[in-house]
Amino acid sequence: MEHRTLGRTGRQVGVVGLGAWQLGADWGEVSEDEAFATLGAAVDAGVTFIDTADVYGDGRSEQIVGSFAKGRPELTVATKMGRRLEQIPSNYVMSNFRAWNERSRQNLGVDTIDLVQLHCPPTPVYSADAVFDALDTLVAEEKIAAYGVSVETCEEALTAIARPGVASVQIILNAFRLKPLEQVLPAARAAGVGIIARVPLASGLLSGRYDEHTTFAPDDHRTYNRQGEAFDVGETFSGVDFSTGLEAVRRLAPLVPEGATMAQFALRWILDQEGVSVVIPGARNPAQATANAAAAGLAPLPAETLDAVRAVYDELIRPQVHDRW
Repeated sequence: MEHRTLGRTGRQVGVVGLGAWQLGADWGEVSEDEAFATLGAAVDAGVTFIDTADVYGDGRSEQIVGSFAKGRPELTVATKMGRRLEQIPSNYVMSNFRAWNERSRQNLGVDTIDLVQLHCPPTPVYSADAVFDALDTLVAEEKIAAYGVSVETCEEALTAIARPGVASVQIILNAFRLKPLEQVLPAARAAGVGIIARVPLASGLLSGRYDEHTTFAPDDHRTYNRQGEAFDVGETFSGVDFSTGLEAVRRLAPLVPEGATMAQFALRWILDQEGVSVVIPGARNPAQATANAAAAGLAPLPAETLDAVRAVYDELIRPQVHDRW
């Protein structure tokens, strides 16, 4: 698998990583055995970057990932913090950072976490000097090797990129979210900040496996967060109306290269965007993890295909999402 530098961390990571939200909660039940098998399949396929968070299954995902990664120094494990308390700027202080960090280090079974990201905090947090001073302190104390941010909006990303200590920005980027291409990716490239592309398949919409009759489990966020009832609606189907997303996928389907799946096509599209360090599709089973990793082996998409993706976005998707995030 191709490797790229993950921004200011200086680490080399496989371009397709693994998002471990599914291994914790909110996507239906995944057994511990299946979670370990999924991680194993991903690594066997060349994955070296795993992204989790302290709130995925209230620490379950971190614990599973930490147990799996033990004795595997070739892996880079990133986690996120900040959503264990009410989302107000005053909760983003050193005392809470220390508590969250200690819990994550225990869950992961490490003394130093490779990368810790603020987990989509309130917008004012990105402009608070004290927040980044505290993160710098944790780096100096070797509690974390590097820090980054996970953002909801492009403006938040641009604010974070201007911070000299921010190593990476995690942002929703997929064929249904093109706005980051305008300013965020160029700014990150210029600053040497890594881009971690999350929600790459628009919560599965871009897998091409769904239709108007598809239903999801009650404990799956694609059931309970369609209107943003639990967290930002942009995290579910990238904020795109389900039926509109289905129509867009139908129009994209003829663009898929022979021998590839829709999901692999969608992941390859992201990898072809200059400035992306790693894309982190989730997986609930080994077959999904293996198939996702195989997207790295596809040839870069031709310019006319990239233009066709943008045309579908401009007609169907842009009116719903472009000005919101």
